[in-house]
Amino acid sequence: MKKLTISLLSLSLLMACHTVEDKTKKVINKSGEVIGKGATEFAKGISEGVDKTLECKLTISPALQQKGLKTGKFSVETDSTGLHHNKLVVYMIFDKDLIQTLSFKVYDNKGLEAGRSYFMVSGKAGEAKYLDVLFDPRTDIETRSSITIE
Repeated sequence: MKKLTISLLSLSLLMACHTVEDKTKKVINKSGEVIGKGATEFAKGISEGVDKTLECKLTISPALQQKGLKTGKFSVETDSTGLHHNKLVVYMIFDKDLIQTLSFKVYDNKGLEAGRSYFMVSGKAGEAKYLDVLFDPRTDIETRSSITIE
């Protein structure tokens, strides 16, 4: 009888430990899930805030628009040294044939010209392509800079 009581008691303790272990795992997993979702939303909010803060403005002259030139997505990247934010990558859309040297000008957030580059552009009607426009290494395309294409 004593062995039976000890066996039942041991079995009860083992089952109780297993139940506590399962509940603990569930709580930990649920907590991790909640924290993970919160961290993801936090990171997304930071990323969106940074994107809006660092956003540059790109405009194309009315004369070039009349010649059928449009721009799509663009980004500012570092040059081959990785030290200078002086490379503009711009998606150009050609509604009409065009062969022309274009002027790209960078203005800082106070409206002061900070760099200028000329680039020979050619495209046929219906074409679209990315162009890499490199500015002088001393040109730093800063936060909230504006870039014009003339």
